[in-house]
Amino acid sequence: MSLRIVIVGAGQVGYNLSKSLAKEDYAITVVDIDEKKCLKVKNAIDAKVVLGNGASQRILQQIDMTNIDYFLALTSLDEINLIASKTAKTLGAKKVIARLRSTEFSHKDAVLSPNHFEIDHVSYPEKAAQKEIEKLIRRTSAVEVISFNNDQITLLGIKLETSSPLVGRSVKNVKLANPFINHQTAVIYREDSSFVPHDDTIYAKDDVCYFICKTVDVDAVQKMTGKPTFKVRNVMILGSGKIGRLLGKSLQYDYNVKILEKNINKANKYAATLNNTLMLVGDGLDAEFLESENIYEMDCFISTTQNEKTNMLGSLIAKHQGVKQVIMHVSTTSYIKAIRGIGVDAVVSKNISAVNEVLKIIRSDEDKLSVSRFEEIDIEVVELKVKENSDFINRNLSIKDLPAQICLGAILRKDHIIIPNNQTQLRIDDELLFFTKSEDINIAEELF
Repeated sequence: MSLRIVIVGAGQVGYNLSKSLAKEDYAITVVDIDEKKCLKVKNAIDAKVVLGNGASQRILQQIDMTNIDYFLALTSLDEINLIASKTAKTLGAKKVIARLRSTEFSHKDAVLSPNHFEIDHVSYPEKAAQKEIEKLIRRTSAVEVISFNNDQITLLGIKLETSSPLVGRSVKNVKLANPFINHQTAVIYREDSSFVPHDDTIYAKDDVCYFICKTVDVDAVQKMTGKPTFKVRNVMILGSGKIGRLLGKSLQYDYNVKILEKNINKANKYAATLNNTLMLVGDGLDAEFLESENIYEMDCFISTTQNEKTNMLGSLIAKHQGVKQVIMHVSTTSYIKAIRGIGVDAVVSKNISAVNEVLKIIRSDEDKLSVSRFEEIDIEVVELKVKENSDFINRNLSIKDLPAQICLGAILRKDHIIIPNNQTQLRIDDELLFFTKSEDINIAEELF
């Protein structure tokens, strides 16, 4: 029987999550107070939609909570999410996941914590986005960096330039020429579509290639692609919002950090909380002001305001001024493809981070862990354990017998990490990290 899931909030997070879950045949109910958002969900996916306040007992009693496996409170208001969570749990929901923007509930001396509202898991989207941006700063040539297995395995997205030594060569040829750089090319994103490559796939200019490797080999993989990492010293952040402040606090002792804030009251308010960060009052879209602050000396520029047009324009100005690495935050996922095509090095979305976090919790409870979802390229990362009744074990198959639709990126075997090749033999209880399209997840599950 499929899981029954209630989602309160049909904004960017709730809508994208409901779309992802709907592909896997879960029974979904979406609750939102906005009629337009409810209509958008109705038109996009097969879900029951309830118009009303998700924190209202009267509204939630319209749903039989005793049959609900997961209750997800994902509105943009913490207060609504907290009340909705407590109400749902009291009415019988089995597990509750809430999205919270304020981190004050996680402080050790907090008067009220998520436990008081009977919340099983909390997602902090801004914190997730901050961590993602920090990984990119430390892996400066990448457009995307995702870690697995306590940071021992890394998935690295790199855009191939004309000068890359990989361009025009096959996947197999590159592996043979680099025998000491253990890696797998898990996914290639080319001309608005993605695919799992095979040995004879030829790398092309402007490909965004996603390489999986041991974290200790990341620098070697970057050099192999012709995009070695560079040392970041000077960082400029546009906007003193939640993400900007989290980054300032985290980066200020490792880098020279400047935050640009147009609003003088906000700048004065937050400057006192950032001991080693320089808070500047000024317009981040004013080219003369940026030049006066020596933007050309910056190694990294991060635009984090709540206005996506401001972030986009600020990022383009920074790129034009010669900043080596430009990272942009977006809220709406519809911009991501376009932004990556106009020269911004990396795009991060707190909403995608939140969706991935919730998916990870739900699927890990099912013993089917999808570690991450790439919103713009429709690829899932799935972790599975090899069972005794696996076809691979019973038929003594090897890696080269895998279907073309899936890539086996890494194997965890008794605390040892293996980046497999065609001769690798699988064993019972091996934990496998797979890359595949959403519709092909069941192929990997059936095999193992």
